[in-house]
Amino acid sequence: MQQILTFTPDTATAIDAALTRMSPNRVYVIADSNTSRIAHMLMNRSRSLADARLITIAAGDDNKSLTALTHIWNELVDGGATRHSAVVNIGGGMVTDIGGFAAATFKRGIPSINVPTTLLGAVDAAVGGKTGINFHGLKNEIGAFSEAEEVIVSTEFFGTLPHSELLSGFAEMLKHALLHGEEALNRALAFDFSHIDFDKLLTLLEESVEVKRRIVKEDPHENGLRKSLNLGHTVAHAYESLAMNRKGTPIAHGHAVAWGLVTDLVLSHMQLGFDSETLRRVAAMVEHNYPMPQISCADYAPMIEFMRHDKKNTDADAINFTLLKAPGQVVTDRTASAEEIGIALDLTRDMLHI
Repeated sequence: MQQILTFTPDTATAIDAALTRMSPNRVYVIADSNTSRIAHMLMNRSRSLADARLITIAAGDDNKSLTALTHIWNELVDGGATRHSAVVNIGGGMVTDIGGFAAATFKRGIPSINVPTTLLGAVDAAVGGKTGINFHGLKNEIGAFSEAEEVIVSTEFFGTLPHSELLSGFAEMLKHALLHGEEALNRALAFDFSHIDFDKLLTLLEESVEVKRRIVKEDPHENGLRKSLNLGHTVAHAYESLAMNRKGTPIAHGHAVAWGLVTDLVLSHMQLGFDSETLRRVAAMVEHNYPMPQISCADYAPMIEFMRHDKKNTDADAINFTLLKAPGQVVTDRTASAEEIGIALDLTRDMLHI
């Protein structure tokens, strides 16, 4: 069954329509401590959620853990969930990741609906079927491919998001624009974050989600084309793991993706001749809008070690990247040596004036 994707200003009505189509015997809402307020609001407005059981977990990517997952499973058992029940995940990517994985594994799989409350969640985690948890200090180390039956993207949440969260989501949109082509990239780079036009942002978001949806439909289990969605992410996950291990606190995923995109475009220039002027334009946009990573040469070795643990690698001695010949011209399964990665990180720091 093809995933149903709804863009709407009326989330409660869309949830009612989705649950009417699914006809579950019981409904369970999963939220974190930040989005439980939104969950309560929707449970009061939606007739289908009126009798739902709310399962709340602690917020933050460091809580996307086996402990939180076990809590969700326990709540499903205690609440009498069966294979004919349904889960509604209300939150950002952390909630849709862990909630989707809980649904995918409970009773060998119960249906779920994703209601992303962040721009990043809408463009990245809620669509595509990747679910999972962090484990042993590694991002998304345990998980499964399991698409939500429906994804409901509501414009009513984005106007209240902090600026940093909008930037986090936009990094994934920038990635999709790079994968789509020159015109999409130009539209993304022209977006004005000093005076945000939410109607224009929604238009760009729909285009961006459609890019990912098309790729996922053609390659649901990341055997070929879907690997293109890893653009920027090998380095991004290394930034995130470095922060978790160095300070014990996560950094914004989308900010790490923005930095990772610059590094991957540097590697693309080194290996495939990606246009240097386009690289400079992307780097300038990232430098102008995003906070900069706090890294030095001393961080390269641990970052490269984190990259060696990346699930995209097919060889223990090689680190895989998705690179571009040009916007819209993707080359997957490219490898880079530790020396090349070090040079790319040096050039990234130069271009972002770190």
